[in-house]
Amino acid sequence: MTQENALRIAAQKSKAWPFEEARKLLKRYAKAAPEKGYILFETGYGPSGLPHIGTFNEVLRTTMVRRAYEILSDTPTRLIAFSDDMDGLRKIPDNVPNHEMLAKHLGKPLSRIPDPFGKYESFAHHNNAMLREFLDRFGFEYDFYSASEQYNSGRFNETLKDILRNYQKIMNIMLPTLREERRATYSPILPISEKSGIVLQVPVEVVDTEAGIIRFEDEGETVEQSILDGKAKLQWKVDWAMRWKALGVDYEMAGKDLIDSVTQSSKITRVLGGRPPEGFNYEMFLDENGEKISKSKGNGIGLEEWFRYGPEESLAFFAYREPKKAKSLHLGVIPRAIDEYWQFRKNWHDQDADKKLGNPVHHIHNGAVPTTEMPVPFSLLLNLVGVLGDGADKAMVWGYLNQLLPEATVEQYPDLDRLIGFALAYHKDHIAPTLKRRAPTEQEKEALKDFDNRLSKLAADSSAEALQTEVYEVGKSYYENQLRDWFGVLYETLLGSSQGPRMGSFIKLYGLDNTRKLIAEALAK
Repeated sequence: MTQENALRIAAQKSKAWPFEEARKLLKRYAKAAPEKGYILFETGYGPSGLPHIGTFNEVLRTTMVRRAYEILSDTPTRLIAFSDDMDGLRKIPDNVPNHEMLAKHLGKPLSRIPDPFGKYESFAHHNNAMLREFLDRFGFEYDFYSASEQYNSGRFNETLKDILRNYQKIMNIMLPTLREERRATYSPILPISEKSGIVLQVPVEVVDTEAGIIRFEDEGETVEQSILDGKAKLQWKVDWAMRWKALGVDYEMAGKDLIDSVTQSSKITRVLGGRPPEGFNYEMFLDENGEKISKSKGNGIGLEEWFRYGPEESLAFFAYREPKKAKSLHLGVIPRAIDEYWQFRKNWHDQDADKKLGNPVHHIHNGAVPTTEMPVPFSLLLNLVGVLGDGADKAMVWGYLNQLLPEATVEQYPDLDRLIGFALAYHKDHIAPTLKRRAPTEQEKEALKDFDNRLSKLAADSSAEALQTEVYEVGKSYYENQLRDWFGVLYETLLGSSQGPRMGSFIKLYGLDNTRKLIAEALAK
């Protein structure tokens, strides 16, 4: 049996969520492959703002399902990154220039508004370029689709006619979901005014289904106008359904807050004679207080913040884990995500095929997991930087690391060198202001004196295991079976933190003499 066949057999039974999702697509086309010749995945993007951590997570997770499907099937796949750039500009974003200019274009499609940055032909073209640059940065494989280009080219014309043919059925689906006052003006079709260029929210009347003509009021005048070739767009739930039908989308995931929208769009897709895509609703991220992250509140963290303190793989690892469970997303989760990523990466190489498929790193690296390992955990680097103080730099940290890793170099461990940079930044911004070494109690002083005495009898080149043994011996003598209390004493009095590393490894890294100086400083308080 070839390795590829063994992998496919294991994938058919894997409980890893990307494979569970991918098997939905196997069932979708159990009798025959899709007529279009490929499985189509889609992710949507609203280009009124810049790509953010949610954009990364949705494209990443969709890509993981796509790659899982490719293990299970030989049917080709495609991923569309779809930009809703026909949307009207509702308000001016705070983080762009030329507010006065943009104010003159409120309500117009984003693709028909000048670029406030003065670099591209429209505001949408600017943000679309940012999206493509963002996706390319992380190596995603995708086809970019612009709503404006699709509407204007006539690609959606036939499905737009289907909307008119089923106008009342769509209204019957949508009206019960709306507030009473909204029902009076609602229309699934949003004509674009030939007078003002604004996307109009007005009632419409179907005049000629096959010609695509509707009637509506525009600035007090009754107008008959085509909805084809970019002269109108659809309300977004109807637009979503139209897109699924017109493009033949097979898979699209969405946040839990869009469950009702998925339900309505799926009903409309069926009315249009299409089949709604497979997918699932992922949970939203929470802040450290358990509140939903909101851009307006500013209570979350952004991509650039994460990437200042941790590598991209650590965010991918965080995104992979339990997508249907609400998770706290704040700076405090980054160190753990980094260390867990490297631990899972180390384990992957010795695992059987079924275990590998359930390992997050398999999906992060699409089965091509690098063989290099991380010899020092990130948590240990943070503690080392903490005791070195504000003057620490990479060269200083490497000097201490060479005690643990003789003859190690940046060239030999480039990933470790990157982590040192992340540790220095994280410590400076978030740990240094919180560190405070407390004075030990009298009982704790006795234990620390005993520990110092034991260390004084050890050779300078003692192993981390030998050093850890002495940590345990003191703990058992003074704290019986409550070793956690003893570890807490060491962390709080020597490192100034409530948590810390495996002390044997830390002492080996920091050095016996330096560790004894920390103990002396604690005893002097």
